[in-house]
Amino acid sequence: MGEEDRMSLVDKAIIALRSLIMSGELQPSARVAEVALSERLGISRTPIRQAMDRLTTEGLLERIETGGCRVASLSITDILDAIEIRGVIEGTAARLAAERGADADDLRQCDALLVRIDEALHRAGGIDFDAYVAANAQFHQLLAGLAKSPVMTREVERVMRLPLASPSAFLQEQALIHDFQTSLLRAQFQHKAIIAAIRDREGARAEALAREHARLARENLEHVMKCDRKLAARVPGLALVASR
Repeated sequence: MGEEDRMSLVDKAIIALRSLIMSGELQPSARVAEVALSERLGISRTPIRQAMDRLTTEGLLERIETGGCRVASLSITDILDAIEIRGVIEGTAARLAAERGADADDLRQCDALLVRIDEALHRAGGIDFDAYVAANAQFHQLLAGLAKSPVMTREVERVMRLPLASPSAFLQEQALIHDFQTSLLRAQFQHKAIIAAIRDREGARAEALAREHARLARENLEHVMKCDRKLAARVPGLALVASR
């Protein structure tokens, strides 16, 4: 088997195992057996082992002292800390982009995505959530790269994989919650302010805005867990904390 084929199996294993965990099919604290998982997914043990290593670094799996792994059991504090870390890393990336001077073409791409987000938010008949989620994810990816720092881009990508730290983590169920729709308008206002600060070379402002932007995810998490807990089971990943 060639390197590309082997890596495609690793990627397949990562996606499949992450889905089993985030959906709650594998319960918190449940032991994950390499052989059983290989049989269940129809993927050989070597890619499965590599996928388990990857999800351990993401915090979705934990090593067991006697060997093997179990599904992580997270507290709300764990998730809030992951969101906080994301804000710090994205804020640093925004500050560096402002201080170093972002590429004009990259900024135009950000502007185009902001237009797409506006269109999704103000579509006749209601918000187009699918379009919003897609454009929002692309915006954050571009934002991470504005500093032209491979190190910073890698760290942003890494922190996005922490449990429920991604900007899209709570978007799946926002269509069902009116209060969340208002938060999307706030998020878009912050998107525009971040790009304006970067364009104006205001590093401290860009950093502060990006960190504040990440805190919207914290507000959404607290709303789901305290006010609409029945929705927790419908948000991918909250199965890890729904019983707490």
